[in-house]
Amino acid sequence: MRQFIRHPVDLPVEIGTGNLHGPAAAAHAHDISAGGLAVHVDRAVAPGEHVHICIPYVQPAFEADARVAWCEPSEIEGYEVGVTFLDAEVAFLARMVEQVCHIEDYRQSVSRIEGRQLSAEEAATEWIDRYARDFPSIAAGRPH
Repeated sequence: MRQFIRHPVDLPVEIGTGNLHGPAAAAHAHDISAGGLAVHVDRAVAPGEHVHICIPYVQPAFEADARVAWCEPSEIEGYEVGVTFLDAEVAFLARMVEQVCHIEDYRQSVSRIEGRQLSAEEAATEWIDRYARDFPSIAAGRPH
């Protein structure tokens, strides 16, 4: 049974582990929850292994240590890896990163569809007015 509600997200991340030599491997997060996130990677990572997550999409970059909860072959190629954040405060920050990503996606969508150029602050104000009430809070996390 799942402990936290997962929220879809489309986010480039970097994941570094002890078994990956050289720089952190590029990965792609596809959902995030109050407890961790799921990422698509090109090679298997052992459950229980500690990893370092970096999301350079936001400034300053979000960085956190996590533990691999599960690793399964992907339906496409590579592997799907679920990581659990080691710190509850980090889980809160990850939700803030997710919200920033939604706002940036909104800003780009408005530019593409409506031709309006919004600053980050203008996009945040509009997004909050339109969508924040529907953005689940961490407190909403419960088994499902």
